[in-house]
Amino acid sequence: MEKSGDLLPRAEVRALFTHIRARSRVLITVFFLSFLIGYPLAEWMIEMLIDADGYRPEGVEIIVLQPMEIILLKLRIASQIALAASVITLICDLALHGRKIISEGKRVAVESSAGGYSRLIMAVFSILFLGLLGFIYAHEVLIPFLLEYLAKDANAAGLDSTWQLRSWIGFIIGLYMGSILSFQIPLVLIMLIKADVVDRKTVTDNRSFLWFGAAVFGAFVSPPDPLSMFLIGGPMLVILEIALLLERITSND
Repeated sequence: MEKSGDLLPRAEVRALFTHIRARSRVLITVFFLSFLIGYPLAEWMIEMLIDADGYRPEGVEIIVLQPMEIILLKLRIASQIALAASVITLICDLALHGRKIISEGKRVAVESSAGGYSRLIMAVFSILFLGLLGFIYAHEVLIPFLLEYLAKDANAAGLDSTWQLRSWIGFIIGLYMGSILSFQIPLVLIMLIKADVVDRKTVTDNRSFLWFGAAVFGAFVSPPDPLSMFLIGGPMLVILEIALLLERITSND
């Protein structure tokens, strides 16, 4: 018997990992195809950011230190695009087969696929909505604030505002990707609750643990500075609480 207080029951987690291993070839294929598409797309993104207004604070000079810098930057951006595509593919796959996976793990009757397709459609709309929300937050709040903050901080310290192209573009793209991916965390949690992988009461009882885990994830996907980690992790925690509230309201239990 599983302990009622376990946040992630063993049978369900084992079934999930078994399914993910079975889907590893698909996920790897999506990663490499997205990487091949993302590499030329990265060049367009770099050119757009260089020519766009608002991404370079007044008085900041952008420099290139080595010839390979552009290529390394394109590889980095393409890898981030491929990672995001793989995560989205996994979320959609779990939305479609989530309850079937858990039913097989518990060795109970498997439900029909009709409910899985409706959850897939809802997951796609949720991914698009949350991704757009994360993009708008990064574009309108996060990036302008941090770029201006870093430029003023350097000026206050009497330092020249000279930024390396690779660090500058990588910082901006990292904030976009970090916001878009971190805003998907509430969707993943609700999917786990709906698939009976975790119990809603267990989630609320372990809220502090989830807050810590969400903050760690925000730190992982954000650029390596405390302010960026807080500004990405904070909104994610707010959306997480809203998602838990909506799930409780819409639940039939």
